[in-house]
Amino acid sequence: MDLPGLEDMLRRVREGTLSPEEAARRLKDLAVEDLGYARLDHSRGLRCGFPEVVFCQGKRPREAAAIGERIFRKSGKVLLTRATEEVYRLFREKVPQGVWHDRARCVTAAAPEASAPPTGLVAVLAAGTADLPVAEEAKVTAEMMGARVETFYDVGVAGIHRLLGKLEALRRAKALVVAAGMEGALPSVVAGLVDRPVVAVPTSVGYGASFGGVSALLSMLNSCAAGVAVVNIDNGFGAGFLAALINRGTES
Repeated sequence: MDLPGLEDMLRRVREGTLSPEEAARRLKDLAVEDLGYARLDHSRGLRCGFPEVVFCQGKRPREAAAIGERIFRKSGKVLLTRATEEVYRLFREKVPQGVWHDRARCVTAAAPEASAPPTGLVAVLAAGTADLPVAEEAKVTAEMMGARVETFYDVGVAGIHRLLGKLEALRRAKALVVAAGMEGALPSVVAGLVDRPVVAVPTSVGYGASFGGVSALLSMLNSCAAGVAVVNIDNGFGAGFLAALINRGTES
């Protein structure tokens, strides 16, 4: 349950279409659910604006799928990151609405009553095609959180004219996610051209001295451009989540 859902439930109690006893039962169900191998936080949507997200890496596929199903049953929507096709298959056995996002390595599901038209605008940029898995994870995350998303891919600094031709579109965004590996220069360039927050995502793309994304991470942390916030290496989810929160704040 999210805040609009809680408000709707309380409105129905006031109108007499929902009993106080039933409302109390539903609120009780927002407590932690213990599955033995996981303790699910069903009130996170109320506190943080989005239900608990399932990070599948390291979990047994059947456990990840089961956690996702329980969150979906309680909240009407769920996002599973770093998933595999096996997790998706197991999840779909219980939740036919499940959608597999291959490049993003994500599984999503949303019931009609938990969905709303997308608002605002988040721009997601990828320096190169090799950065697309991270950029796509950010895109899927922001969309699940209700943002309208436009993508701008393969616009890295090695061919800066590819980026400059998109400036008008980029400047319409409320927040921008920029994923880049190698030397990680793209977020600084973008932040020097727009007046909106830039969420920089270093990727693990690059040759030996990139140190699995550490080089790009340090470049982004040392950016001389103002308005750049940096998330962890390959953390497209974290970048998309932050950009969606910024986008949501500008709409309120």
